[in-house]
This record gives sequence, C-alpha cells and structure tokens, in this order.
Amino acid sequence: MTHKILLAIPLFWCLMGCAQKESLDLDESYQQKIKVSLNRAIQHAGKVCLDSKGKAKGDYEMISGEWSEYEPAWHTGQLIQGLLEAYQVTQNHDALNHAKKGGDWWTSLQFPEGHPLAGYLNAIHGASVGNLINTTTITDGTPGLFDLSAVTGDDNYAEVASSAGKWILDNLYLQEHRLSYNIVNPETGEIWKDKSPHAQHQGHEITIKQVARPNAEGYLWKDMFEFTGEERYKNAFLEVCDGLIASQSENGFWMDFEPNDPNTGKIHARFNTWNAEALIEAYTLTQNQKYLDAALKTGHGLASIQQKNGVIFYLSYTDGSVDNRSPCGSGTSFAGILWLRLLELGHTDFKANIKKALDFTLNNQFSVEHPDENLAGGYYEIRQKAKDNGKMKLIYRDIATAFGLRFLSDVHQHEFQ
Repeated sequence: MTHKILLAIPLFWCLMGCAQKESLDLDESYQQKIKVSLNRAIQHAGKVCLDSKGKAKGDYEMISGEWSEYEPAWHTGQLIQGLLEAYQVTQNHDALNHAKKGGDWWTSLQFPEGHPLAGYLNAIHGASVGNLINTTTITDGTPGLFDLSAVTGDDNYAEVASSAGKWILDNLYLQEHRLSYNIVNPETGEIWKDKSPHAQHQGHEITIKQVARPNAEGYLWKDMFEFTGEERYKNAFLEVCDGLIASQSENGFWMDFEPNDPNTGKIHARFNTWNAEALIEAYTLTQNQKYLDAALKTGHGLASIQQKNGVIFYLSYTDGSVDNRSPCGSGTSFAGILWLRLLELGHTDFKANIKKALDFTLNNQFSVEHPDENLAGGYYEIRQKAKDNGKMKLIYRDIATAFGLRFLSDVHQHEFQ
C-alpha cells in the first residue's frame, strides 16, 4: 500500500467501486498482536534506528556492537513511511514525531542554489560504493516524504523530493532506453556514464544496463505528477514502467540489472519487488492491465522463493538454492506488502504467502527485553559477511523494521479497519 492509504478510503476501493474485499481470515487475536508489535517497533525505529538528527543508522554489527552507515537517505525515507503507516493504525504520536525528525534530516540533504547540483540531493550510498550519489538511494525513500507532507500539511518535504526528481529527469534520464544514470559524484558533478562502482561490473566492457537502471523504486515521478499536476512526470513514469515490462525476465524478475546477476543467477530480496510496486502504481493510475499482469509475474516469482517458514533470503538463485545465512526480514515484509496489494486487486493466489510472511514477522521480532538495546523491539534480519582482515560481520539492518512497520500496518488496515 502507498501513502494514499492515509486517506479515509483507500484508492483501490474507490477504483473498484468499494467492492467487497477479500479477507485473510485472521482471527481477532491478530489485531491486538499487530498493535502491540507496531508500538514496540515504533519505539525501536525512532529511538534506535534513527540518530539524534533523524538519520537512519544503517547496519548494526552485532560482534563489534557498532552501527555503520548504509544508504542513509533511502533507509531514512523508508523508516518515515513505516512510522507514518504505523501512526495511522496506532495513533501513537511518537511515530509522527519520529517521522518528522527523519524528514527534516532528509530535506537537509538538498544542494543549495549556486551549487552545480542545485536542487538535487546529496544522497551518498556509502559502504563499498563510497561517497557517490546513487539515484536509487534517493528514489527508494521518497514515498515517505510525500506521506509526511500529506499528514503534516507541510509541503516542504514533497517539494524537496520533487526537486530531486526533476533533477533526475532533466539530467539523468535516457528516454531512448527508459533508464536513468545511477551514479553522480557530489564533489565534481560528474555523471558516471561509462564506469560502475559495483564489483560485479568490473573486468569487462561496461554496458548501458550497468550504468543506468529503471530507477522505478519509490515511483517518484508518479508521486510528483500527483503533487504538481505536471503531465511530463506522469509520462516519464509510464515510459519507465513500459520499459520494466519490456525488460522483465520470464521468472518475473529483472535479471539484467544489478543487484540481480544474470551470470550467477542471483536474485535480490527487494529489488524486484520495488519494480512490481511501481507497476501497481502505474495500474492504479491508468487501469491498464499490462502493468498488473507484469506485477503478478513478480508476485508469483517471489512466492517461488519464499521458504516454508515464510522467510525470503537476501540472496536466492535461479537454480533454487539460497544463502541461508541471510534471512531477510525487509524482503519478506516487502513481498507481503506486494502480495497484499495484489490480493486487494482481486488475486487470491497469495493469501497463504501473506499469512506466512505475517507470522514470520510477528514471531521473529526481537524482544523489548532483549539485553542489547540496539536490537530490542526491531524486526528480524541478519546478514553475515567476511571482512578482509579475517573477521566476520554479523549484521542487523534497520530496514527490517521499516518494512515490518509498513507490512503489519497494511495487514491491520486491510483486515481490521
């Protein structure tokens, strides 16, 4: 569900003539379980995942007990979105206050007038990519900013997000490819058109699909169209979605684009769901069945990699194998969000998948009494990595809680409101 659920009647039910919605057949005990879980996660998100300035902390290294920054702009934006959706369910004003703190930090990233990148956002990726702006790091988080303007009445959040989206369209978009360049150097303003910072792209000739991506994550231009009324944003958004349909692999994923990898068969836990979410937004905007059909392919693809206990691993492969060191709470919750939207659009195939994802999320929330306060109340996600010095990194990621907040809120709104 998108920020449009902040309205009294979800957009979908308006489009469908307020038809009878399909129940998940959850017993009433789930209503209380979800509310208790959300209130615990709100405190974790606001007091642990966001720092004192409102910036997402990123990855918590459980061995060292330290946080390391990772794509803070989109992690913050997703936490804002999750907090606001949880606010609608719980009316816990802490959620709204934490979201505003996050929004104030996010908007502070805007390059000022006079800067070569004026209007754009200094949304550095961090980690292995270094201090380079990643377009996806912006778009992944923007729905939360439009939500925040809708809830608070302060248009600045949406205006800053729209300014960044305008810069992307004016400077990075390649209409003939229906892709946008992904990497910009914030120090020099250089747009990376023939090189990539990603390890899987090294050692061979760079292709357009390695330096430019659909960047449909967060459906930014669609939100900008609804916020500004400017048709060019709608047209660009639908062009990109048409490109998604054209480039979609038979398995429902987008294997040609990083972080998927056609050479190894690697399937990323969230990337494909981002694209399918954008396709559903295109469907709600146009009622064109082709967008829904493509999103359904992704829904079925995700169902094929969900495990019996409900989890989706951070890394799955086209041969059916998985990296079982990487249970991905964010990917599981995000798949649940997509499946629920497809259910609301009349496709009942995914009810069992939603229930399994719901139970996994509820059953694997860290206890509020956990002795490590960096974990207490958060939703479960673990990644294991090896450092160059022979040490291991065992990581909890803040976005597990961001997506968990969204998913449980969506389930509650669907089933009990």
